[in-house]
Amino acid sequence: MTLDVDAILDRRRQARRISFWRGLVFVLAGIAAAVTLAVTLSPQRQHVARIAITGAIVSDRPLMQLLDSVREDDDVAAVLLSIDSPGGTSVGGERLYEALRTVAIDKPVVAHINTLGASAAYMTAMAADHIVAHRTSLTGSIGVIIQYGQVGGLLDKIGVSMDKVTSGPLKAEPDPFGSTPPEAVDVLQSVVDDSYAWFLSLVVERRGLEEATARRLADGRIYTGTQALEAGLIDEIGGEDAAVAWLARDRNLSPNLPIKTYKPRAERDFSLTARMTSAIADRILGALGITLPSFPSTGSVDGLLSLWQASFSSDTKVKNND
Repeated sequence: MTLDVDAILDRRRQARRISFWRGLVFVLAGIAAAVTLAVTLSPQRQHVARIAITGAIVSDRPLMQLLDSVREDDDVAAVLLSIDSPGGTSVGGERLYEALRTVAIDKPVVAHINTLGASAAYMTAMAADHIVAHRTSLTGSIGVIIQYGQVGGLLDKIGVSMDKVTSGPLKAEPDPFGSTPPEAVDVLQSVVDDSYAWFLSLVVERRGLEEATARRLADGRIYTGTQALEAGLIDEIGGEDAAVAWLARDRNLSPNLPIKTYKPRAERDFSLTARMTSAIADRILGALGITLPSFPSTGSVDGLLSLWQASFSSDTKVKNND
């Protein structure tokens, strides 16, 4: 059987292409193996894990998973919390505090409060073994709050009335459409008092304060870093460098350990279809003049809050030094 010359040449070209791709695969595999071996044998694998706590603190599953992975990672020598948050939900703060205390069993944890570390964010800082803040950082605001609104007066003006049928007198109280009975206020106060007592116990335990002193400090007020240091609510004035220096000084870690920033994986759909759908919806709503409110992607801020909120009047001026 005779083969056409073109067919022979085509087979030879195919054989050369196959040999090229095989060789490329072997080269890439060799490079990957060399990189893996170099990383494995590197003497400078250990590092400090920087974890940022910013914005509203909520029940954040990706953050909990991140803390678990950091705790189990032998390459992480210590954890550096970079806090800039007004607080958030009491449950979110509680979960974050307990997760960090679990991490602290195996690794030193140090907290650096940047501009703001108040309420549930201060609760988070107390989970650390050492707290550092700047002189003008804002912290404290130790306390719990439940907020509810009343829109009954507005409904009366527009001629709308609301009725309800409940299984008990305190079901669905406080009711935003009517006056809140004293019994419902008492229930809310008991819930706030119970959560506050737990928050206060953390201050007593973690800061080594007498309960009377802690209660006096924990009246909801905020403190500058200097005031917090004098009150025993933080340990040192300084920035991130002071936090790292404490790790070297108190926990005998190398001051030259690299710092690696860790971020939780967001529970969002980043597929092309989802992004195109979202973009189209935004365009349509924008053309109609409709703006939808934004909500936290990882949790809710409903319920019991440990959150510092500044009240601003029309003539209030705020100076930002950052």
